[in-house]
Amino acid sequence: MLSAQKRRYELTQSQKLMVFILSMSLYGISNMFSELIPSIQVGPIELKVEYFAFIPLTLCILFHPLYAAIGASFGEVIFGELLLGQFGGLGELEKFIVFTLGMYIAGMLVSDPCNRKQLAIASFAAVGICQLLGALVDMGKVWVGIEDLETLPGIPESILLIEGIGFLNAMAITGVFFSLLPVLYLVPRLYGKIEPLLGMKPRDGRIPIKFGEVLRPRLVITVILLMALATAAEFMSESDINFAVWEPEFLEQFGGGFIWVSIGAALLVFVVTLIAMTRGKKQAVSAPRDVKQ
Repeated sequence: MLSAQKRRYELTQSQKLMVFILSMSLYGISNMFSELIPSIQVGPIELKVEYFAFIPLTLCILFHPLYAAIGASFGEVIFGELLLGQFGGLGELEKFIVFTLGMYIAGMLVSDPCNRKQLAIASFAAVGICQLLGALVDMGKVWVGIEDLETLPGIPESILLIEGIGFLNAMAITGVFFSLLPVLYLVPRLYGKIEPLLGMKPRDGRIPIKFGEVLRPRLVITVILLMALATAAEFMSESDINFAVWEPEFLEQFGGGFIWVSIGAALLVFVVTLIAMTRGKKQAVSAPRDVKQ
């Protein structure tokens, strides 16, 4: 019975692909708009929106954490970097891995989408993991000596203090206003309603997850290996051992207005994905079903 319960709520390969593309296009659109939000300078501290974390996190909670997290990372690479001619090559691998790990682990922390405590923990975990892992890589570059310390006026030259301020800034702004509050509002209202519209069943059949089970040895080892790969890629990039850089000069003539081309492309992918998902649902409903005795 338990194995049947597990299989009943698993997504098919086509549904996993749809979740991937949906997350890719939605986060790609949001990433463009986050770039348009200006930062605010308060003394030596710059207050800015890092990203709209609630969009990939909501999809990770409602659908499949792994495919939604990877899709969001690809969305940033394709629509926020490649189409805008800002792809940094090997150095982008670190950001890709860190963001994917943060969203995936946060999505795994939620076993009940209506439990506000779990949603709050996941909201802060998503941003906190991304910022913490990124800060560790940045500190490693300074300590190894492949990058100079970027000091802030009026703040002592301490990499720990500078990274700590950046971490608190991200948790206060992105973690609260663009992760916690939207997730607490959206997830309980979308859960059980959006999945049938897309031809999927709600994830109410999943096995409850405890925090200790999330930190199982296999996942810990995987995180360590991926972070080692991300750190190595970032170190190589900063040491001028870089490749696959995409910064075409012809995009400079369009200026900042070219960002709307990227937004339009992401929006087109999103609309096409929704159409495909709704058509797939209609075909599944109209198809004859075999009755098993």
